[in-house]
Amino acid sequence: MKGQLPHTGPEEGFSPPQRLLMGPGPINCDPRVLRAMSHQLVGQFDPDMTRCMNETMQLYRGVFCTQNPWTFLVDSTSRGGIEACLVSLLAPGDRVLVGNFGRFGALLQEIAVRCGAVVQTIDVPWGEVLQPEQVAEAIDRFKPRLVALVQGDTSTTMCQPLAEIGEVCRDKDVLLYCDATASIAGNQLLVDEWHLDAVSVGLQKCIGGPSGSAPVTLGEAAVAEIRKRHHVEKGILAAHHEEGEGARIASNYFDLAMIMDYWGEERLNHHTEAASMLFCARECARLLLAEGLDSVIERHRVNGKAMADGLAAMNLKLYGDQAHRMNNVVGVYIPEGVDGDSVRKQMLEQYAIEIGTSFGPLHGVIWRIGVMGYNARPDAVFLTLAALEQCLIGARHPLSPGAARAAALAAYG
Repeated sequence: MKGQLPHTGPEEGFSPPQRLLMGPGPINCDPRVLRAMSHQLVGQFDPDMTRCMNETMQLYRGVFCTQNPWTFLVDSTSRGGIEACLVSLLAPGDRVLVGNFGRFGALLQEIAVRCGAVVQTIDVPWGEVLQPEQVAEAIDRFKPRLVALVQGDTSTTMCQPLAEIGEVCRDKDVLLYCDATASIAGNQLLVDEWHLDAVSVGLQKCIGGPSGSAPVTLGEAAVAEIRKRHHVEKGILAAHHEEGEGARIASNYFDLAMIMDYWGEERLNHHTEAASMLFCARECARLLLAEGLDSVIERHRVNGKAMADGLAAMNLKLYGDQAHRMNNVVGVYIPEGVDGDSVRKQMLEQYAIEIGTSFGPLHGVIWRIGVMGYNARPDAVFLTLAALEQCLIGARHPLSPGAARAAALAAYG
């Protein structure tokens, strides 16, 4: 046809290779989650869609261990969930205290700065965690409105204890936000008991799904602050619209007050619900609660320990304070004389297994090996250890063949 451009695209659809994803995330989805994503779409105001949304909210209350009515999904990756919480809670000039013990504490700091907040950090060496007295002292000195923390930082594999910090923030009347993307469902997270005011997560790690949906839970104090902030900004927007002037207004898409109106009884239109991700997120939560949340966490602990013990038996040194390591990610030093990137490439190309390195000062220093979600199972652990052992033997790293398998087997009892 005249004027039609020649077809230059691929002749076939994309077929991704089969990989065993044993890095810090994402992970392989549970097949039941993939099936849930394949369901035909439903209109966003269909009564069955509304029922699915309500059921999903209830399921995630169980996952978060909370009674918070406002427990719902933000249609975004986990980073969008973080941004939605901070954009909705913070106004320019607000004081924010950020705990920084890895790459993702630095991310909270950056997003808070972009919100116009005045940010103070508590910095501890990578491989360690914050102490409650550090947080208490910093609150007394800095007088923040909000404390922002990561529970599990995959860059360092550390899991931040939160119970005492939650008590500190409650006693000092400071809001506490937590990003628990990397830790939820693989490590204990008690939102109500630990007085966490706002928590956001993603599906792509221990929850066992793909990236693309960000479950969020908000306590009463956070909801009140978000509603107040939204009301003020609507007034600013109306005033400046009449005057023909600009104003600094929080994100429309990530405005949690508007998203709550969408998920609430009013069902006010905000965006077109990502139906396939909703079905997927619902199935992820259903499977977790059907297995039993305590059982899921114990599964991650046992398989994570088997992986860590197997790596140590390969004459490898584990990274960081092991008393505070997440159950689901192990950091291990790349041995001297071994090319870490070459080993990762060999693992991927010869064994179809992905492991990760890390960020910043740990890039090329450690490997990060995840045991998460659907992959938190013995066969995945044994396959990964066996493949890594062969790669290290080829790299002339001294080890005892078979010791890793024996150590992992012993961890399973």
